[in-house]
Parts: sequence; C-alpha cells; structure tokens
Amino acid sequence: MIHYYKFFCSRENLKGIRDFVTSVLRNYSLSDVEINQMVLAVDEVCTNLIIHSHKCNADDSIELSIKNQKDGITFEIIDRAAAYFDFASYKHPDLKQMVKEGRNGGVGLLLVKRLMDKVEVEYKDTQSTWRLYKELPFQAPERV
Repeated sequence: MIHYYKFFCSRENLKGIRDFVTSVLRNYSLSDVEINQMVLAVDEVCTNLIIHSHKCNADDSIELSIKNQKDGITFEIIDRAAAYFDFASYKHPDLKQMVKEGRNGGVGLLLVKRLMDKVEVEYKDTQSTWRLYKELPFQAPERV
C-alpha cells in the first residue's frame, strides 16, 4: 500500500508532515522510538527542501509517499525545485569542531543517514527524488 501526501513549502506545514508520517507508521508494530526516528529523518529532509530549495515559497509544493514492502518501509520525497544538492559528495561535519565552535545546525543529513538504513537521491532535470529506506524485521501489513 502507498500513502501519499502533498504539501506546500511553508514551515507551518512541517507539523502536518510529521503528523502524516506518524499516523501511517502507527499502523505497524513499531515502538515509539522507531516511529520517532523515521519521523525525524523525513522531517529533516523536508525541512531542508522547504528552506534551502524553495526559500519557504508557499506557492511551491513537495510530494511525500510512504510505501510498505515485505522487508520494510520506503519514504519517497519528490521535489521539483531547480536547486541541486550533491548528496553523493556530502561530507559529515566534524562534530567535535562544531561543539568547540558552539555552532548549531548542520548535522541534519548526518542524522538522516544514521537513522535510516539507506538514503538515495536521484536528480532528473529540475526534479530530485529522495528515497529513505528503513528495514524492519516484520511483515508489513497488506492493508492499512
């Protein structure tokens, strides 16, 4: 089954994204910690796209789908902004240096990579598709 959500690129819509992901994941035999980890990862990617790709332009939209599979869950985030972020070349920040400098922010993608089992980004023309995979040790329900 695929769950679909389209939202406009305004920070005010982030709560709706988190609520949507949480409500879908509540249909699975997951702990609150597992749900919160996946919500956090999806929220981080969507937040980055809203702020950096779309500059919080509420006329733009992004699509999110959640697909259950036999061995886990796939989150697919489709963004049609002209911005390009080279995720393959992304280098983790030096956390010790960040703490030393007292810097905030800049660790979101590191967190996403640690929380999810696999992260892929595909670019085609002005569209980016982010795929976040989480393997789960259960049989996902056929119908929710």
